[in-house]
Amino acid sequence: MYGTWWSLVPPVVAILLAFITKEVYISLFCGVLLGALFTAGFAPWGTFETLFTTMTGNMNLNIIIFDVLLGMIIVLMSQSGGSAAYGNWASQKIKSKRASLFATMGLGILIFVDDYFNCLTVGSVMRPVTDKYKVSRAKLAYIIDATAAPICIIAPISSWAAAVNSYVPEDSSLTGFQLFLRTIPYNLYALLTILMVFLIIAWKFDFGLMKKHETNAAKGDLFTSGREEFETMAESENKVNPNGKVVDLVLPIAVLIVSAIFGMIYTGFQGGAVNVVDAFANCDAEMSLIFGTLVTVIFMGILYLPRKVISFHNFMGALAEGAKLMMPAILILTFAWTLKGMGDNLGIAEFVNGAVGANMKASIVIPAIMFGIALFLGFSTGTSWGTFSILVPIVVSMYAGHDDEMMIIAVSAVLAGAVCGDHISPISDTTIMSSAGAQSNHINHVQTQMQYAIVVAVICAIGYIIAGFCKNWIIALGCSAALLIGALYVLKLKNSSEAEV
Repeated sequence: MYGTWWSLVPPVVAILLAFITKEVYISLFCGVLLGALFTAGFAPWGTFETLFTTMTGNMNLNIIIFDVLLGMIIVLMSQSGGSAAYGNWASQKIKSKRASLFATMGLGILIFVDDYFNCLTVGSVMRPVTDKYKVSRAKLAYIIDATAAPICIIAPISSWAAAVNSYVPEDSSLTGFQLFLRTIPYNLYALLTILMVFLIIAWKFDFGLMKKHETNAAKGDLFTSGREEFETMAESENKVNPNGKVVDLVLPIAVLIVSAIFGMIYTGFQGGAVNVVDAFANCDAEMSLIFGTLVTVIFMGILYLPRKVISFHNFMGALAEGAKLMMPAILILTFAWTLKGMGDNLGIAEFVNGAVGANMKASIVIPAIMFGIALFLGFSTGTSWGTFSILVPIVVSMYAGHDDEMMIIAVSAVLAGAVCGDHISPISDTTIMSSAGAQSNHINHVQTQMQYAIVVAVICAIGYIIAGFCKNWIIALGCSAALLIGALYVLKLKNSSEAEV
């Protein structure tokens, strides 16, 4: 089974079960168990051993620590009254539903350092405001998700940029950072997704399942289903601390961003960088994010405790509460990492490498093909970074030294396809984090976002054919944007005609 199409069976089974049962934990576990059975040749003890060695071997302790610390920060912001104070302030400044959605989008774009931080922070800050204007949790989760990974993948100062840099071979004709910068205007999925969010908000319309969620939200049901998951948290959030100020939210966020960026620059220079650009390309993103969250927790103690905004007992208890808040996401992440490990055990990278190597020839449709392959692999494995690590070196080796522009377009297609696949996958960590940040039922978020993402994905495939033909990002992006605007306008007209009926 190693290196064959069987390597795709466990993640595909997990995804199908998630859609059928709407239960993420058991679906992921079934996929993991099937992968362990395949790896061990169906031997009972070997399956048990493979299951737990793969789980422990693929757990990312750095991300878990970061999640717990970030959960603590979110709890402290809430208990201090900072989130409520900002919500009250924003409610006074924001006078409409559309303004609340634009504010959510703007905050998502502003927090570009890391997608995890983006998802959880934007959700925590903007949820009270969007609730006031009866925005469904599924719509909030979509805007959070659509301004998380798509922003990070076109932001040079981000953990994603650092990851992509690390996947480019050292003997490439371009450095990792140079290649990343030149992929930005060709990253059609990221740019078109941001455009789509803007148009959906500006034109005030929705379609598909999202329209149902928004209709229910207008009647007071923000969840449609899955409300019980967040009732306990909602009760705790209703206990507002009257001592909180807007600065109790804004200053910690500013400290988190500044300290995380400082950590990236510092670890980059520690790794041998000679300038700031190289520092971001060679930084330890995970350690930098942990540093940023730890510094922020200490800063919050200095900011809150002397003013008696929060008691020392509650401050220390926020660590346990933060871990409790993040536990569902951590559990799903653990299963998702294990499932990715099962794919490694079964040689999913070798299968994709062989399939690509056997069928790729010089052609203008290669970027579109690579977009489709990356989308499928990202969807099946639930990881953008894993998809980057498999496909970016393959694409670079195909073109290095004889066609740099086509290499840039094809790498862009891989990055775009991986983010798209990640977006529509129910086992994706960023999708999970967006659900957690918005406090939306996870399957609700996946189903509604998938319909929106597919519209962009189809246009991206056409756009990459155009890019492969003309090798000009202005033409490719311009044509793709025009197609998206046209498609959304037709959907808007259809919605209007249905409403009249």
